[in-house]
Amino acid sequence: MSTTADTTQTQKELWDKALATMPGGLSHPNRRKADDPIFISHGKGSRMWDVEGNEYIDYSMGSASLLLGHAHPDVVKAIQEQAPLGTYTASCHALEVEWAGLIQELIPSAERVRFVASGSEATALAARVARAYTGKTKIIRFQNHYNGWSDLTITGSETPYDVAPGHGVVPGAAETMVVLPTDPAVVEETLKADPEIAGIILEASGANWGSVPLPEGFLQDLRDLSDKYSVVLIFDEVITGFRWSPGGAQGLMGIVPDMTCMAKIVTGGNPGGALGGKADIMEVLNPRTTTHADRKVIHKGTFNGAPAVAAPAVATLKIVKTGEPHKQANAIAQKIREGIRVILEEHQVAGAAYGEASTYHIHFGDTPSRDSVEGLTPEDVRGIPASTVYAYQQALQDRGINNMSHLGGITSAAHTDEDVELTLKAIEGSIEQLMSDGVIGRS
Repeated sequence: MSTTADTTQTQKELWDKALATMPGGLSHPNRRKADDPIFISHGKGSRMWDVEGNEYIDYSMGSASLLLGHAHPDVVKAIQEQAPLGTYTASCHALEVEWAGLIQELIPSAERVRFVASGSEATALAARVARAYTGKTKIIRFQNHYNGWSDLTITGSETPYDVAPGHGVVPGAAETMVVLPTDPAVVEETLKADPEIAGIILEASGANWGSVPLPEGFLQDLRDLSDKYSVVLIFDEVITGFRWSPGGAQGLMGIVPDMTCMAKIVTGGNPGGALGGKADIMEVLNPRTTTHADRKVIHKGTFNGAPAVAAPAVATLKIVKTGEPHKQANAIAQKIREGIRVILEEHQVAGAAYGEASTYHIHFGDTPSRDSVEGLTPEDVRGIPASTVYAYQQALQDRGINNMSHLGGITSAAHTDEDVELTLKAIEGSIEQLMSDGVIGRS
């Protein structure tokens, strides 16, 4: 970690001000660290710098929203060109039509597109649309999958799975969510027994952006079961969308859901999101027709499809469409995964390095192999003590590496082989520190 600039505000000064102005000093709980958080000044490519000039190789990439890296020239140019024209007029505009057209072209299920303000809003809207379209009340979701923080989708994201985590969730909301293990037999039993199931939603990667992978063939199983029992299949592609491939997980695997929830890359790393779906289903959002007249859904939002977001989104998706960013990002992630496996083996630490596309995950503990957590439950994978997670994250940060969340990271087209070399050195040093401190041990 290098220091390259002077500053008039130190991290400590900013943290003190943050504590006095925001609950816990944070806008998002994932920004909590073992020590005080870092305050970032700017980012470029694969790197970012804090207000004291310390440099980090970034593997959060805007919480997975930046496939092209920080401040890509085409994205910056699009923002600069749009800003003088006005940030928002609350009117229809050409950019939103072009943006929707690109999504429609890339995402197989997106026959129609409705823009929203966030990924959580996309999943909440998907649940509402599924209920309206089918006339049924319940949604199946899966243990430990994160489908946004709304009352409609939060139940099941943490243990115990049958109650909403935290307080303040509308009474009865948890009863509208049927939380299941990723077992197709259990899903079918539930569909047979409960005629009120309107839809099925899941992270297309598996829980927590793939840290708990899906069983082989599970997406196809859900597609088949959804067709058999006439329920709406919803892929949460907030992270996998445009990252697993230009067409997301569904484009890569050839398994097309009925609706798709999108955010992050779909906006070019800016606030917002989208819901895409089959034309007939999305008609419940169309106030101009009599189709499904008795099932219309009310959905509004001041900043839906805002030009200031549409401009960088269009610039991003034009590059995503080529498939070139994925080649570099995926190759970098693969090198990191392979390097971590070597480190774990050389130090005889029980664990694995795994992941898909441009992601990498580490698990400390017993695994079937160095590259798989197959057979482990969500509780096994995500149940690593918080003290271990924070210690590892802090050790990496002290060595100039910023990871995504838990024990994993996200790569971009801007990452290089030099980044890989420096990153693996930092990961090895962090593991050695954790071993020396007795946080983890030899297998």
